[in-house]
Amino acid sequence: MNKTALKAILICLGLGSTFVSQAQQSKNVLWYKQPAKEWTEALPIGNGKIGAMIFGGVAQDRIQFNEETLWTGSPRNYNKPDAYKYLPQIRTLLQQGKQREAEALAMQEFMGLKSEAGDKEAWLKEIEKTRLNPKGPAAASFNDKAWKGFYVPTYEGWETLGLEGLDGALWFRTQFTLPANWKGQDLILDLNKIRQVDYTYINGHLVGHSEGDDVKRNYTIPAKYLKPGKNMVAVQVINFIDKGGISGYKDTTQHIGVFPKGKSVKEGISLNGNWKYWVQDDNPPAPAVYQASYQPFGDIYLNFKHQEYTNYKRELDLNSALAKTSYSHKGTNYTRTYFVNAPQNTLVIHLEANQPKNVTFTASFDSPHSQKSIRKIDDRTIALDVKVKYGALFGESILHLKNKNGKISVKNNQLVVEGADEATLMLFAATNFVNFHDVSGKPSVKNQQTLASAKNLDYQTLKQNHLQDYTSLYNRFSLSFGGNSREDLPTDERIREFSKTANDPALLALYAQYGRYLLISSSRANTQPANLQGIWNHLLAPSWGSKYTTNINVEMNYWLSEMLNLSDLHQPLFGMIEDLSKSGAETAKNYYNLPGWVLHHNTDIWRGAAPINNSNHGIWPTGGAWLTTHLLEHYAFTKDQAFLKKYYPIIKNSVLFYKDFLVVDPISGCLISTPSNSPEHGGLVAGPTMDHQIIRALFDGFVNVSAALGLDEDLRKEIQTKKQQILPNKIGKYGQLQEWMVDVDDRNDKHRHVSHLWALHPGNEINWETTPDLLEATKQTLKFRGDDGTGWSLAWKINFWARLRDGEHTYKMMQMLLAPAGKSGGSYPNLFDAHPPFQIDGNFGGAAGIAEMLVQSHTSFIEILPALPRALQTGEVKGLKARGGFELDFSWSKGKLQKLTVKSLAGGNCRLKVGTLEKDFKTEKGKVYTFDGGLQKL
Repeated sequence: MNKTALKAILICLGLGSTFVSQAQQSKNVLWYKQPAKEWTEALPIGNGKIGAMIFGGVAQDRIQFNEETLWTGSPRNYNKPDAYKYLPQIRTLLQQGKQREAEALAMQEFMGLKSEAGDKEAWLKEIEKTRLNPKGPAAASFNDKAWKGFYVPTYEGWETLGLEGLDGALWFRTQFTLPANWKGQDLILDLNKIRQVDYTYINGHLVGHSEGDDVKRNYTIPAKYLKPGKNMVAVQVINFIDKGGISGYKDTTQHIGVFPKGKSVKEGISLNGNWKYWVQDDNPPAPAVYQASYQPFGDIYLNFKHQEYTNYKRELDLNSALAKTSYSHKGTNYTRTYFVNAPQNTLVIHLEANQPKNVTFTASFDSPHSQKSIRKIDDRTIALDVKVKYGALFGESILHLKNKNGKISVKNNQLVVEGADEATLMLFAATNFVNFHDVSGKPSVKNQQTLASAKNLDYQTLKQNHLQDYTSLYNRFSLSFGGNSREDLPTDERIREFSKTANDPALLALYAQYGRYLLISSSRANTQPANLQGIWNHLLAPSWGSKYTTNINVEMNYWLSEMLNLSDLHQPLFGMIEDLSKSGAETAKNYYNLPGWVLHHNTDIWRGAAPINNSNHGIWPTGGAWLTTHLLEHYAFTKDQAFLKKYYPIIKNSVLFYKDFLVVDPISGCLISTPSNSPEHGGLVAGPTMDHQIIRALFDGFVNVSAALGLDEDLRKEIQTKKQQILPNKIGKYGQLQEWMVDVDDRNDKHRHVSHLWALHPGNEINWETTPDLLEATKQTLKFRGDDGTGWSLAWKINFWARLRDGEHTYKMMQMLLAPAGKSGGSYPNLFDAHPPFQIDGNFGGAAGIAEMLVQSHTSFIEILPALPRALQTGEVKGLKARGGFELDFSWSKGKLQKLTVKSLAGGNCRLKVGTLEKDFKTEKGKVYTFDGGLQKL
């Protein structure tokens, strides 16, 4: 049967659209010739609740998994009572230009509360006994033969070399031989940085003690402490939280070591290398922390007697969300298929061979959590129990086995399969988390319910349910670019090739679909929103807690949701906004004595809304306003009146806070936001440009939606007036858009944040249509800042340059985002975005940027192909969304639009723009309108 006949039959069965989409997207596959060695080479799968990373090893396969609600911490009050009493004084100090004094006062009186700490002093006194023992580990004569070896230094912490989750008191020892010509000289011992506290000894003599990650350990060794021949260096490292160890230098070419005074380590003795270590006490008191961290759950290990193999392939098919590992061993072909089924909330691993009775393996659990246990439930089921250290949350995961023929058993808490034709493993995971103030859930009950609903389903049914669910989301959109493609190359090689030639348009289509795949896999209805790493994390101490940074990162995670036809996956963020409107109301009262709700630059699963970390960047009061614009954007794209009515009170309460938060600047007479900062740049200030842009956008949105609902006319008029009084955007002396009230921008400043361009993107205040002068100023700012940046920074700049209609520069930035991960930005072999380390926001932001090259609808027009680069002169897209409630399909060739189809999802007026051509017409809900390249109706 030919494809035309098959397509006709499928259309009759109601499956035609699925056939077309899958046919167009059949090559959206990540694939590799070798197993993953590093976590950032493994392939991600997920369903919003369970995430897993597939390594695809042959003799041993690792499947590292997460459950969305396993975090550190517990429900608590994050707010400092009556902090608002210090607000006037902080504002006055900023007005007087006394930034340091304002930051110091704010640090003391205006930051959020940390969690309760354990008894640190008692613990330190206990571990001190070993340190003060003259025959203890500091002594040169101490026998350390039983100690294990460990490479030193580790800049990113000892966790990077296997000591994951380890905190407490550790000892490190090494030796160096004193050169004869150094006799009688004082030496310098340069260890640079140590995380967090050290007591450093030479031959039993204390030569240095420091506290703090950023303190340089550069200690003098008096000549009298040295001896001919071997000299012993012993360091007690005390680490209470996060990364630990002797860090050394970020530039690993610079070694730690010893050398005579006046010389350098290059002229001395390097101490880089294998030291011995001993864990004295790995149970330090609970640390006081501002916010919680997202946690890994555990690992599944599959062990096989397959040492030699051929025909290896590891892949992730985005069209089906199926990961596979395949290879040949002694004449038998083996295949493993992995997916996370959303309808049954089950991680599925299916193992098969093309010869009967050849599936033989063991399956076991492990976890990085120190509080863990593994147990047998029955002859085909084992369980892993974990508890988060110093936290309220605990969880259970169940691994259940189904087999076809062969023999199965549980031995030593491992599932054993011998001589089966095929086998299916099903993983279930749950925690006691109910919501941000309730941890009374029973994970075992949840898992038994899930197991009961899934265990009687065979593999094909589980797979079919998964495909039906996943493709209902994924197949809404398709994208293809003409020109050369390097789909014949493994993805890791393809990334390297693209960074050299940029001659692979299909890689951008793959990247856009990968972004959609990651959102489908990490953000589903009634789940937590995608965090800094989506739903994937393997570290107990992940960078930035893998939480929700609200001064760019969590918002960027959802930029693609509306445009790339995944509107309903925006819901988890809306759920978090609902929670934050409650916790943020307490913060608004405690910190500003105001109605409404507020959020600063970070939050977590417990929905902390208070300022955290440091007053020079943590007091940023417009996180709530930015999140609220996501509610407004969803309405702009969908025109969903029921949605608007539901969330209107949250929008209104956000507006009520900022209405009263703004104060009059005595110099300009305008309303300004103070205290605040331009995210992570420039310290605590009054009146940062970004704040005013976001608040104006919030006020504009409120005016529009309140009018649409016919509500709050008096408040609407007040807000319209207030908006006009906010300090406007300013163009500085270099022609740049000013970042602050005063013109102090530095043309040589290359900071990763370019926050004051928010009004260019994702806002719309600065645009070609109404503010061309400000648009030119944003371009000047971008030129000053330069193209380099961390992963998410590159992604934001991609969207900036697309809004500036500069397709060539946009494509250049895409090439940088898709370069192999380095010291700054790029992509890992599995296409995860590199900050570095991994942050998923760059994936989502980059996918959104590709869409911005093709369609922009933030002004009064829907503009088609506004920033098309020469490399993408031919292509076709289906299912792209535009504001106003429109869905677009179109194709282009040689850079010119060929055909455009507009589906009206809400009715209303539609204004199209292609180059200099414009089309303005009324639409009816549900109707489709088709045009040629000249916007003539077909």
